Amino acid sequence: MNPLTKLGLDVLALGNVYPTFLTDKTTVQAFMRRLHPVSTDKPLIRMGPAGDGGYLVPDDLAGIEACFSPGVASSSGFEKDCADLGMKVFLADRSVDQPAEMHEQFFFTKKYIGVTTNEDFMTLDDWVDASLPGSQTDLLLQIDIEGYEYEVFLALSDRLMHRFRIIVVEFHAMGQIFNLPFFRLASRAFDKILQSHTCVHIHPNSCCEPLNIRGFVIPSVAEFTFLRKDRISNPSYARTFPHPLDANNTDKPTFPLPQCWYSNAPMNSNPNLGK
Repeated sequence: MNPLTKLGLDVLALGNVYPTFLTDKTTVQAFMRRLHPVSTDKPLIRMGPAGDGGYLVPDDLAGIEACFSPGVASSSGFEKDCADLGMKVFLADRSVDQPAEMHEQFFFTKKYIGVTTNEDFMTLDDWVDASLPGSQTDLLLQIDIEGYEYEVFLALSDRLMHRFRIIVVEFHAMGQIFNLPFFRLASRAFDKILQSHTCVHIHPNSCCEPLNIRGFVIPSVAEFTFLRKDRISNPSYARTFPHPLDANNTDKPTFPLPQCWYSNAPMNSNPNLGK
């Protein structure tokens, strides 16, 4: 069989639209299955405002030394809640001059987070090492950097990944997962996280309509919360979406997490729960 026919093309090249290989449906389905959110003995709590900038995290915050939050928005409510709990909060964004709110526990760096360290960018590893020299304590990562999150996770060291007890990340362009070149990049970023963490919550961002592609409903933008595997006890699949503490990001109509992103089946085994 012709390899183009076997893999499929998204569209024919017409004008400025170019063909791309499609990701196989079974591959996408397996990808989603690995991300089915899990409930644990640590209930989810909301930090930040009841709207955009607020996130659900496991109630497992004691002993976390610092929150690292690349991407500064118009609200710093999540970061303020972390600071009020005694965490140091490190923020970074080249596009602004300071956080939206100030706190004595806030430490701001006017740089983007990326895959290199230079005048405008710094890697997450270099940022943490410079901010907390010599420290080996647990950390929290909350990241919303408009699509650059994929490359940041691929550049992140395993050493630092294991220090993040909780990871909250807004993933963008999720509707592109049937675009095979994008899927290869995105799935490897998720693979990196799932080596040491398990997904415990997904919340679609109502900023964009979900996409219905080849029988799958895919949020264009979604907030994912991950908990490190060694912190998980008594896991079972989460079955109620939206969570009672979820809040809409915008004034646009909300939509619940599509069924294909979570499981109603009993949990017999989950490859992402082992230590």
